[in-house]
Amino acid sequence: MARTPGGTLSAFTLLSTPDAPTITSISTSIGSASVAFTAPSDTGDGAISSYVVTAVNESSGVSTGATGTSSPITVSPGGGTFKIRMQALNPYGPGRLTEYDTGNAIYSGAELWAWGRNGSGQIGDNTIVNKSSPVQIGAFSTWSKISSNNHSVSVKTDGTLWAWGAGASGRLGDNSVINRSSPVQVGALTNWLQGSAGETHTAAVKTDGTLWSWGSNDSGQLGQNDVTYRSSPVQVGALTNWVTVSAGSNFTGSVKSGGTLWMWGVNTFGNLGDSTTVSKSSPVQIGSLTNWQNVSCGVNFVSSVKTDGTLWAWGSGGNGKLGGNDVVNKSSPVQIGSLSNWAQVSSGFEHVASIKTDGTLWAWGVNTSGRIGDNTVIARSSPVQIGALTNWSACSAGGNTTAAVKLDGTLWSWGANGFGSVGDNTVVSKSSPVQIGALTSWAQVSAGSEHTLSLYGVV
Repeated sequence: MARTPGGTLSAFTLLSTPDAPTITSISTSIGSASVAFTAPSDTGDGAISSYVVTAVNESSGVSTGATGTSSPITVSPGGGTFKIRMQALNPYGPGRLTEYDTGNAIYSGAELWAWGRNGSGQIGDNTIVNKSSPVQIGAFSTWSKISSNNHSVSVKTDGTLWAWGAGASGRLGDNSVINRSSPVQVGALTNWLQGSAGETHTAAVKTDGTLWSWGSNDSGQLGQNDVTYRSSPVQVGALTNWVTVSAGSNFTGSVKSGGTLWMWGVNTFGNLGDSTTVSKSSPVQIGSLTNWQNVSCGVNFVSSVKTDGTLWAWGSGGNGKLGGNDVVNKSSPVQIGSLSNWAQVSSGFEHVASIKTDGTLWAWGVNTSGRIGDNTVIARSSPVQIGALTNWSACSAGGNTTAAVKLDGTLWSWGANGFGSVGDNTVVSKSSPVQIGALTSWAQVSAGSEHTLSLYGVV
């Protein structure tokens, strides 16, 4: 994989005196700048012990510093436009200041990469050829959120919404039922916040708190109080307090700003959690609690974390994917264990992955091809820890793979690999995490049916 392009900035205006350090170049990469310099000939205050480089955000005024003893020195303030300042330190205090008043744009944003099965163009690289290692999708670095299933959905930093892959039932939202092998914009609006790719439908939330859906609607999963398919986004009700949404197999879940949980669509296994098995074609509130943080819909089951750090699940319990040490269906939310240190959860097709606040990674459910990652192929009906590390930051359970990112920005994947879905440049299944490449700026990951999306950069 090629590294993300940066740039070299050289148009500076010197504001300091000659006995301060002289910056010769600033090379930018994702979220950081490498500052090359020459030492001053005379500080007047003793030998130089070290140098300090400071990046001052021109919008917020926030400063980020880094110290070194020789050129270059790298400072990592994230992304944005900055003034770069530098000082030489000596035993008696700071030397004179070097400042460049030309705004220096430190590269930010995220590139989109994908791999795995590509028969419907779901990777988005304008082909239908499977990829066994990550390939960059286009040349843009403006992607901010991703979601994958049998198709892919993403929001850019400018608030535009894009989709690609299988187009049957209108799930791409571009007013067609055609497969797309590269991203196509959904409408022209720039206020999309988050999108979720279900099995054959899509749901999304806008920055104004409105909720939208499109695609297949045979079970009322679009929430329109009917079973009519839609090939472009239609608003769900008129409320403006929706925060996050998750599209599952043929049902949908969403959390409102007040922490209430709402579900709709098919309910054969109690997957809506309303204590019935009757399908609903418009949102129904699940209980009366106001401490739901997020919701993750899989295939006929749901996992969710509350604001108090407790973990809950309901719906189809086959293969133990509800995590309650049984295989019984549940038609209302049941807590998984008694711990209150769960941070995030992701429901795959038949398995679940979750991260605790201590950075440990856990998984349970179906384990065919080793998708749980515990170095076995044995199904687990309660959470098992994956390894002993405490530096996991994000995880995603897909169809038959799992992918995760560590705090150091490395990317890891495991599970079925017949289509290159793991991304390690092989087609051999892996029953424990393997690192994908050597890059260290991966930010998000979304495992789909048999392909995976990941963002590389600052989001």
